[in-house]
Amino acid sequence: MTIKRVEFMRKLLEFSGIEPERLCLKWVSSAEGPRFAQVVTDFVEQIRQLGPSRMRKAPFPAALAESA
Repeated sequence: MTIKRVEFMRKLLEFSGIEPERLCLKWVSSAEGPRFAQVVTDFVEQIRQLGPSRMRKAPFPAALAESA
């Protein structure tokens, strides 16, 4: 069911003008700490390469960034 939901969400993102590559689903066991770290690092790098979202009109407010 999760795979179907993620596929639907990717289509919804694309329809909304957001790159579907900004959504990632990976299965990682809780016993795979180093693999989890690598998956997150790779995804962060992918997002950095995509650059800021086209949907963002203004910089992220500092007050919100601190609470996130």
